[in-house]
Amino acid sequence: MGKVTKAVSHLKPEEILERIKQTAGFWRVQKWLVILNATVDPRPAKTLALHTGLAEQTVHNLVSSYNRYGPAALETSGRGGRRRAYLTTRQESTFLQPFIEKAIAGQIATAAEIKKSFEKLLGRKVHKTTIYRLLDRHGWRKLIPRPGAEPQPSTSGMN
Repeated sequence: MGKVTKAVSHLKPEEILERIKQTAGFWRVQKWLVILNATVDPRPAKTLALHTGLAEQTVHNLVSSYNRYGPAALETSGRGGRRRAYLTTRQESTFLQPFIEKAIAGQIATAAEIKKSFEKLLGRKVHKTTIYRLLDRHGWRKLIPRPGAEPQPSTSGMN
């Protein structure tokens, strides 16, 4: 039998149940259920994981962060997000502003030019797909005239 996983009593079981009722989202409720189980019926993390449908390591991580930081540790934004971004979305918008002004003036802003400027800002090399994803995030698209797209005079009705 493994070591018993017990949550520190930051909240009473009734308060935890109230939080579960007020919480929206499956994963957030799941976190609170782990803490409720670890508070009301402490048992090994392996058993808690089996009971709640999570991985054993997830149970360890949740209980540990709850014990350290209290209820605030579970009230995170959830899964997903841009955790490894070079810049925030607002910083990216600020970075792209000169290129937007250049495009409005009728000049061409190339991805290679934007990449060089981005690398200079960061002080390191980035892959070209990083720039394409950045441009896509901000609604840019590749607009170029097709080769030979000059309008041809209509010959219909000339006879």
